[in-house]
Amino acid sequence: MSKTVKHTKTFQKITIPSDWEVKHFGDIANIDKTSLKSNTPEDYEFDYISLSDVDSNDFKIETTKQVFANAPSRARRVVSKGDVLMSTVRPNLQGFTLIENDVSNLIASTGFAVISTREVINSYLFQYLFSSAIERQFHQLLVGSNYPAINSSDVKKLKIPLPPLPEQKAIAQVLSTWDTAIQKTEALLAQKELRKKWLMQQLLTGKKRLKGFETLKWKIQPLNNFIKLVIREIPKPNEPYLGIGLRSHGKGTFLKHDEQPEGNSMDKFYIVRANDLIVNITFAWEQAIAIVKPQDDGALASHRFPTYQFIENKGHPDFFRFFILQAKMKYMLELISPGGAGRNRVMNKSDFIKLEFLLPDYEEQVAIAQVLQAADKEIELIKAKTAQLREQKKGLMQQLLTGKIRMLKN
Repeated sequence: MSKTVKHTKTFQKITIPSDWEVKHFGDIANIDKTSLKSNTPEDYEFDYISLSDVDSNDFKIETTKQVFANAPSRARRVVSKGDVLMSTVRPNLQGFTLIENDVSNLIASTGFAVISTREVINSYLFQYLFSSAIERQFHQLLVGSNYPAINSSDVKKLKIPLPPLPEQKAIAQVLSTWDTAIQKTEALLAQKELRKKWLMQQLLTGKKRLKGFETLKWKIQPLNNFIKLVIREIPKPNEPYLGIGLRSHGKGTFLKHDEQPEGNSMDKFYIVRANDLIVNITFAWEQAIAIVKPQDDGALASHRFPTYQFIENKGHPDFFRFFILQAKMKYMLELISPGGAGRNRVMNKSDFIKLEFLLPDYEEQVAIAQVLQAADKEIELIKAKTAQLREQKKGLMQQLLTGKIRMLKN
């Protein structure tokens, strides 16, 4: 490996070594080279690769079984080992994959370009698809507004800087090493998240008991044994303030700036404090309930967000932070939110405090919360490691795919 680059030229507003060639994809690869024929037997079965959830920011590549007679009319692109699949729909979201194993009867939807390399290492081209240089080219070619896409014919126009073949291979090997490490940490993360989900299901229902609490019985009790309504009323502020909001589906709180309080029609606001339990009476049926985070302390809420304080040595906020996320809680909130849909379904505050659940005493609440918090901490550490690996790979890509660091034999 060498950091010396004596002679350079410009490509996409960056410098690359002068001995690197710049070519179009159409010059170094076949694009969508093989297709199924129209006279394919109707009972021909194949694996169909398509995109799902293209309207979200985390769309997925999925494979389903299809029979030719029932398949989409343009499901024709044949995929082989070594091909690179490039999403032409929202390519900036990096829906790319490299077919590394032997495959048969594999067909791609029109949402992909099937790239079969001729004069370039396929894994090098695959890694290049994740670079900032190709992202700029995507931006220039995208058409459409709802689902921005690249026309199949435009894929051939994309440009790629090419070091000598041995260096392409070396660069791809280094970057794939980081890919492997990222995949391993992501697999570990998925495993730990499943374990936490299992722990919540077991510990929050009393199916699994922690050591030292096995003989203590849980009791069906109303929430007012653990929390009490607290009202910290203040007049409408005269200056900009931070308001608190609640996301549905148990996704927690968020803060919002109100820069013009004089335009707000409400005359009264309510202060929330860290570790309060807060619920949105309008969308309680969608599980808009949370425990107030420390960074939310002092934020202001409207009358639609009643807040409750935990009774000392009765209810522990860290335990209820997990408990309120259960499906049972959502079901009970739906029951006390009568009416139609949306804003017509308003939760009855007096009914909320009377909701009954099977719950442990305070000491066991604390112990359960500690176990689940430890699981959360482990998950956060793995997420941080994954993010670190991604940043390391990003830095390597900037160096290797521009030739600032050369992968040369000593």
